[in-house]
Amino acid sequence: MIRSVIRGSGSALPANVVTNADLAEKVDTSDEWIVERTGIRQRYIAGEGETTATLATDAARAALADAGIDASDIDLIVLATATPDNTFPATATKVQNALGCNGGIAFDVAAVCSGFLYALATADSMLRTGLANRALVIGAETFSRILDWEDRTTCVLFGDGAGAVVLEAVESSAKDAPGIIVTRLHADGSCHDLLYVDGGPSTTQTVGHVRMKGREVFRHAVVNLAEVLREAIEDAGFSSDQIDWVVPHQANKRILDATAKKLGIAEDKVIVTVDRHANTSAASVPLAFDVARKDGRIKPGDLVMFEAMGGGFTWGASLVRM
Repeated sequence: MIRSVIRGSGSALPANVVTNADLAEKVDTSDEWIVERTGIRQRYIAGEGETTATLATDAARAALADAGIDASDIDLIVLATATPDNTFPATATKVQNALGCNGGIAFDVAAVCSGFLYALATADSMLRTGLANRALVIGAETFSRILDWEDRTTCVLFGDGAGAVVLEAVESSAKDAPGIIVTRLHADGSCHDLLYVDGGPSTTQTVGHVRMKGREVFRHAVVNLAEVLREAIEDAGFSSDQIDWVVPHQANKRILDATAKKLGIAEDKVIVTVDRHANTSAASVPLAFDVARKDGRIKPGDLVMFEAMGGGFTWGASLVRM
C-alpha cells in the first residue's frame, strides 16, 4: 500500500497587518461588530510586489526546508487558488520556475476555499498511482484584490496568505502508518449565487468582486461540513472521539464552533487562526496546519482532520495520520 505522507509544512504572510480598527477608519464597521460576528481581529493584506505566486513560493520554500527536501526532488506542484497571478499560465508554473525545479508537473486547482483539499486529493491520487513521487501542495491567495472595499459585509472577512505541505509517496503495510487515509469531496453548482465573484474573462472581461449571501452560506456550511466530516470518519473506520485535531477552513469562528458542536468534537481540538489571519480561502487550512505543527500541538502519530467549504459550493474533508 502506498500512502502520501506529509513530510513538512510552511506558510507565508504579507508584511502588512490590517486590524479591525484600521478597517473602521475606512468602512462603516467596528472592532466589536467584526469580532462578535466572525471572531476576526486582524488580517494580512498584500502590498506592492506581493502576489499569489510570491506568497506561494515563500510558503513552498518554508515547507521544503521543514521537510529537509531539495526543490529538485519535487516532481509535482498542485497550487489551489481563486486569485491567480494571470488568467494563464498556471501560477504553479511560476512557483516551479522560482524554485528551479522545471520539467515536472505543475498546475492550478480552482475550488475556492475548498481548493487545498481538492489539491491535496489530486496530488494524493497521482502519488498513489506512481505519476509522481514527491509533491508540493499549496494554497495561496491575494483575496484582497477581488474585494469590494465599500461592502462591509465582505471586505472585513478576508485576508491574504499562503500555506504549503510536502507530500511523499511511501510504501507501508501498517494500518496506523502515517499518510492520507481518506478524502471525501463534494460540489453543488445550484448554490452558485450564494457566494461568487461577479466577473471573469469569459463573461465581463473583468476580475470582478466577491459577492456573498452570508446567512445562507452559514447555514449550508454547518450542515455540509458536519455531514462530510462524519462521512470521512465513518469511511475510515474511526469515531469522532479518536480524532486528535480538526484543522478547518478559517471562515468564521461561529461556523467552527457550530460544526464542532454538531459532531460532538471538543472545541479545544479545533485549530483556530481566523482571529489573526481572517479568511484566506484556499490558504486557510495549510496556514492553520502549519501554525499548529510549529507550536507543537500537532505531533507525529496524531490523527488530523482537514475540512473546508467554499464557493461553488464545494466542500470536503481529509483524514491524515501524522
